[in-house]
Amino acid sequence: MATQGENLIAFGWVNDAETGEGIQNVSIFLEETKDLQVSNADGSFRFEQLQNGRYHFTFFAEGYQTHFQEIFIEGSQNYELQVSMESLALDLEAVEIEASQRATAYGVRSLRNVEGVAIYAAKKSEVIELNDKLVANLATNNARQIYKGVAGLNIWENDGAGLQLSIGARGLDPNRTSNFNTRQNGYDISADALGYPESYYTPPSQALKRIEIVRGAASLQYGPQFGGLLNFVFKDGNPKKALEVVSENTVGSWGLFSSFNSIGGSKNGWNYYGFVQRKQGNGWRPNSKFHQNTAYASISKKINQQLKIGVQYTYMDYLAQQAGGLQDFEFNQDPQQSKRARNWFKVNWNLAALTVDYRLSDKTKINSRSFLLAAQRQSLGELGPINRPDPLRERDLIRGRYHNFGNETRLLHSYQIKESLATFLIGARYYQGHAQNQQGLADDGSEANFKFLNPSNLERSDYTFPSRNISLFAENLVNITPKWSVTPGIRFEYIRTASKGFYREQVLSGGQVIYDEKINDQQKNGRSLALIGLGSAYKLSNDLEVYANFSQNYRSINFTDLAVVNPNLLVDSLLKDERGYNADMGIRGSYQNKIRFDASLFYLRYKNRIGTSEIVIPDPILVEKLTAFRTNIGDARVLGLEAFAEVNICSFFKDEEQTEGKDWSCSIFSNVSLIRGKYLAGESFFEGKEVELIPPLTIKTGATVGYKNLKAAYQFAHVAQHYSDATNALQVADATRGIIPSYSVHDLSFSYTISRFKLQAGINNLSNAHYFTRRATSYPGPGIIPADGRSFYGVFGVRF
Repeated sequence: MATQGENLIAFGWVNDAETGEGIQNVSIFLEETKDLQVSNADGSFRFEQLQNGRYHFTFFAEGYQTHFQEIFIEGSQNYELQVSMESLALDLEAVEIEASQRATAYGVRSLRNVEGVAIYAAKKSEVIELNDKLVANLATNNARQIYKGVAGLNIWENDGAGLQLSIGARGLDPNRTSNFNTRQNGYDISADALGYPESYYTPPSQALKRIEIVRGAASLQYGPQFGGLLNFVFKDGNPKKALEVVSENTVGSWGLFSSFNSIGGSKNGWNYYGFVQRKQGNGWRPNSKFHQNTAYASISKKINQQLKIGVQYTYMDYLAQQAGGLQDFEFNQDPQQSKRARNWFKVNWNLAALTVDYRLSDKTKINSRSFLLAAQRQSLGELGPINRPDPLRERDLIRGRYHNFGNETRLLHSYQIKESLATFLIGARYYQGHAQNQQGLADDGSEANFKFLNPSNLERSDYTFPSRNISLFAENLVNITPKWSVTPGIRFEYIRTASKGFYREQVLSGGQVIYDEKINDQQKNGRSLALIGLGSAYKLSNDLEVYANFSQNYRSINFTDLAVVNPNLLVDSLLKDERGYNADMGIRGSYQNKIRFDASLFYLRYKNRIGTSEIVIPDPILVEKLTAFRTNIGDARVLGLEAFAEVNICSFFKDEEQTEGKDWSCSIFSNVSLIRGKYLAGESFFEGKEVELIPPLTIKTGATVGYKNLKAAYQFAHVAQHYSDATNALQVADATRGIIPSYSVHDLSFSYTISRFKLQAGINNLSNAHYFTRRATSYPGPGIIPADGRSFYGVFGVRF
C-alpha cells in the first residue's frame, strides 16, 4: 500500500461499449501531469507517481468518441478505472461541453484549454451555464442576475424588457454590447461587424444552454475588439428523446406576459430544436409599451462517422415605445415620469447559418460556419434636447438596413511532442457587409408610423456602407513541461470600409430653413494589420492554476456614426481607428467541489480612444450652446482587479457515506471589481482625467439555498459613482453628460419543481431603489434613462 497521498497509481482498462472487448492503442492524456500513454493490446493502462487530488483523463481512439473522465484520489488507495468508449456517432463538441458541465458544481466556470474547435488556454474566460441552478428572471433576460458571476461588467439597465443587451467591460462603452464580438452558436449576430457592431437582437435566455465570455485575448481567434468574445449557445434537441416539448409562461408587473414554447429531439442521427416566444408589456414608465416575437429553428444530421451538417434560422421583431430621458432635477422629483410620447423603436432581424463539422481523424477536425444576416432597425421621434419641451413638429426618422454574409473555417489538430500533447489551430474568415442608413422627417403625429415624408429627397442624409474583411489566424498550445504550457498566436486582418451618399447642411431662422445645401460624400479606407498574442499557464496543483496573457487589439471607426444628424451630439469627421492591447494575470482553481474562484489583474492600453468631449456651436435660442462632441480623446490606460468566488457551504457538512443532509444545497458567491482608468496623452484638457464609464468599485454577492426541489436565491449588487464622459462633467443642462451616482439593488427569486412542472416567482429591485445607469445622447433618450423600480414576476413551466 502506498504512503498516504503519495506515489499512488491510477490504472484500468478501455473497452468497446458495444462488444466489451479491450481497445488497443488508445491515446490517454492526463491533463494535470501532461502525461500521454497508449493502451496495451488488452486495453489496459497505468499512470504512476500520483498524489491525492483531482485528475482529468482524455481518451482518444480512431473511430470512437473522445471520452473524458474525472477522478478524485484520496487516502492511500490506488484508483481503478473502467472506461467504455462508444463508436463515433455523436458530435465531439457536445461531448466536450457535457463533460465540462459535469466537472463543476456551479453555474459559472472557465472554458477548458481546448473546447470545441477553439483554444482557450491561459485566457480569462467565463461560461454561464443556464441550467436549473440559475434562479433568475430569464423571461426579461435580467442581465444583473444572469451575469452575476462575471466580474468587471458595466451593465446598462435602460431596457427592463430585455429587448437589447448592453454590457461593457474595463471602461468600454456598453451601448448594445458593441465592444464585444457578439455571436450566436459561433457566428456573428450584430448589425455590421465592421461598420456598425451593435446588437439589436438578444437571444432569449430561456432558449440558451450557456453563455461564453472570453476577454480581450479573444482578439486573435474572434476578431480584434477590445472587449473580447460574447457567444450565446442555444440548446440542442434532447439526445434521449425523439420528441420533447417545453412551455414556460411568465407574468409580471406592468402587464408583462411572456410565452416561451420549444420543441426538440433526436432520432436516427437527426437532431432538431426550435422555439417561439411572444413577449409584451407596458413598461415601468408611461409611454413604454412593447411587444416582441422571436422564433428559432435548428436541424442537424450526422451523415456518417466523420461528417455532420446543420442548418439554423432565427427571426425576431419588436416594436417598443420609448419614454425618453429626464433632466437631473426631474429624475430626483419622479424617475417614473415621461416627457416624450411620440418616440418609437422598431427592429426586424433575420439570421441564417449553415454549419459543417468534419473529422479527418480522431485528432484532427474541421468546423465551417457560413452565416447570412438581413435586418432593419428604425427609430422615430423627437431628438431635441430633453430640457426643452417636445415642439410637436415633424419627427425624426432614422432607418438602417443591414445585409451581410460571411464564413469562418477552423482546423484543430492534436499532436504529440515527445511525451506531451499539443494542439494547433488555424482558421480563416471572410466577411462582407452592406449597410444603408437614411435619416429624414416623418409625420408630426404620435403613432408608430415609420414613413418618410419625402423618401426621394431626404432632409438629413442617405448613405450606403459597404465593407469587407479577410482574416487568417493561428494559435498553438504547447506543453513545455507537465505543468507549464505556452500558447502563442497571430492574426492577420485586411479591412476595407467605405461610405457613399450625401448629407445636408441647413440653417434655420424662426423655424424656417434659410440655407440648405446637399453635400455629396464618398470615402474609402483599406488597411492591413497583424495582431500578436501570447498566453502562458502553470499548474500549481491539480486544482490550482496561474495564468497570464497578452494580446493586441484594434477597433475600426463606425462610418454610420458620421452619417446621423443628432442635435445632442456632433461627431468628428476625422475620427481615427483605435488601437491597443489587453494583458491579464490571474489565479483560478477549486477545492474539491466546495470552493471555486478566479481572481485576476488586468491592464488595458488604448491609443486614440474615442470618447465624448464638448464643443461650442451656434444656437438660435441661446446664441451659443455647449454640445457633446464625439472624437479621439487621446491615449488612455485602464487597470484593475476582477475576482469571483463561490463556496458550496453545505458540502463542508455532508458526509459522503451518509444520506443525512444530502437533500440540502446552499452556496454563496461574491464578485468584485476594482478598476481605475486615466487619460495619459492627447489634448492637455484631458490629460489626467478619469476614463469614463468605469465604476471604480462593483460588488455583487448573494446566496442560493435549496431543499430537494425548492430553491431560493438572493442577490445584492452595488455600483460606485462614475463619470459618463471624458470631460468628467458633473452635470449639464440637457442631462446627456454628467455623474452616474452610486446605487445598490436587491433581487430575490424562488423556484420549485415537481415531476414535469416548474413554478418560479421573484422580486427584482426588492427595495424599490431609484437609480439610473445611463445618460443617453440619442435614443432611447436623450437624457437620463431611469432603471426600473420594484417588479414582480411568476413563471409556470411544463415539460413533456
